[in-house]
Amino acid sequence: KYDADFRARRIEEYLNLVRHIVEDHFEKVRNSCFEMGGEITKYFEMLANNSPLKKLYKEMLATEDHDLKAELQARLRTLMKPGSIDVNIMTKLDRTNFSSKREELGIEFSDALSALRGYAQSTLNSAIIFSAGINRRLYSYVEKFEDFYADTTGRIKKKIVLKVSDYRSALIQGRFFAKKGLWVSEFRIESGLNCGGHAFASDGYLLGPILEEFKKKRTELIETLFKMCNEALSQKQRPTLAYPPELRITAQGGIGTALEDSFLLNYYDLDGTGWASPFLLCPEVTNVDLETLHKLSRAGEDDLYLSEVSPLGVPFNNLRDTQSDAERDRRITAGRPGSACPKGHLVSNTEFTETPICTASRQYQKLKLEQLDQADLNPAEKEAEVKKVTVKSCICHDLGSAALLNNDLVRKGQTAFSAICPGPNMAYFSRIASLEQMIAHIYGRLNLLNTDKRPNMFIKELRMYVDYFCKEVQKSLPQVTEKQQAYLQEFEANMLDGINYYRGLIPKMVEETKEYRDRALEELEEHRSRLLAFVANHPSIFPQEVTT
Repeated sequence: KYDADFRARRIEEYLNLVRHIVEDHFEKVRNSCFEMGGEITKYFEMLANNSPLKKLYKEMLATEDHDLKAELQARLRTLMKPGSIDVNIMTKLDRTNFSSKREELGIEFSDALSALRGYAQSTLNSAIIFSAGINRRLYSYVEKFEDFYADTTGRIKKKIVLKVSDYRSALIQGRFFAKKGLWVSEFRIESGLNCGGHAFASDGYLLGPILEEFKKKRTELIETLFKMCNEALSQKQRPTLAYPPELRITAQGGIGTALEDSFLLNYYDLDGTGWASPFLLCPEVTNVDLETLHKLSRAGEDDLYLSEVSPLGVPFNNLRDTQSDAERDRRITAGRPGSACPKGHLVSNTEFTETPICTASRQYQKLKLEQLDQADLNPAEKEAEVKKVTVKSCICHDLGSAALLNNDLVRKGQTAFSAICPGPNMAYFSRIASLEQMIAHIYGRLNLLNTDKRPNMFIKELRMYVDYFCKEVQKSLPQVTEKQQAYLQEFEANMLDGINYYRGLIPKMVEETKEYRDRALEELEEHRSRLLAFVANHPSIFPQEVTT
């Protein structure tokens, strides 16, 4: 605990332990018997039907030649591979740390850099995912570790994956790494709003047009980064790359059906897609305490909302009435708002203190509320400002509480209050499912959707963006600055461009039924009309609107 490098060392040892456990368990699966209900049978049964391994498995099942069956089983065992143990760093969480004597440690001991060092020094052969935008200090630190560089064959032991919001973001961040001789192995495109956790909304750019730009500029992106990477490697007197290493383009955020998944893969030439929130209803995969699990299974659209609870000041997709919310409200009622801040990972505010503190902490909220008491505010204004302060929750602690509660690991004398951050797509899943059932749903062999009317993923995101836009306009009133007006006008224009794009895209979803496509187009026009009606009611911000 008092070692200056304790964070990196703990992470390194933890990741090495995870690798050991995974390899040990995987060997047990590999060596199990091909029999009904056996672990190796489950492994192959869960694979997608178009997987080469699945086809070989089906061939093994079909043959009645005992020698051939044994030969095919041996080949299948050889070809099995465990999944990659990937690690995520939310780049904005990069707290400066202090020694036991309260002396500030060097920048290499900050939260994010320590986490990176722990991963880099581990024995993993996997990928690190950087999310939440560029952190130049963190990104520059990557070049100090050999495992992130490609060898002469293009193989990279530790790959770099960037979660990005649009093509411009991918190009900027990709160039940053390429200038250091580092290759980005994947750009993971995520919907700005139709996702779990923190929602980094774009300026009205919708997911479909963003994917279209990646599709059109993919070759250009690879060529640009390849040239820059080799120039940097040459300057560092390192071997250059003979050809570009693999660069995957993937997408995630709100995918809910096998047909949506296949459309994304085929139409946009994606290398992969990501599903997350539905797995919160899969106890084999995620650690969710029983109370929260049942709340998730019962949650409808109104129970899942874009909240202001995050101390980062970023919108946060949330579930209503969690244990974390209840405990926060209890403290407010007791006249002691704010958390004791047991972990402090989100400290960033220096409004009242030299050392950063968290806006969800009792220390900050006490100081801020005292300031509001002295401010010249009418009762309604004060109530609104107080709510902005006290709504913040201790998410860096509470998001991990479900795992403690679920595994009976809460220490004696301590308490845990679970928080969870599902995406809006959670509203359309209600069944607590096994891993096999969830995989079967993803591949179209089973339907786990509930009976609620679920819109197409693109339409759902559009609806969220229109809602978000309306709130942004309301927040800017009554005195709208020129900068705010320009932002809001661009936001509206980008959404209208996206709507026009979807008018042409939806008819191309030929695997869906005509009824589905017609309903999607109808909902598209409804959201367009809602947007235009709202804009028309705010002529001071959107003068002389001309639309088609």
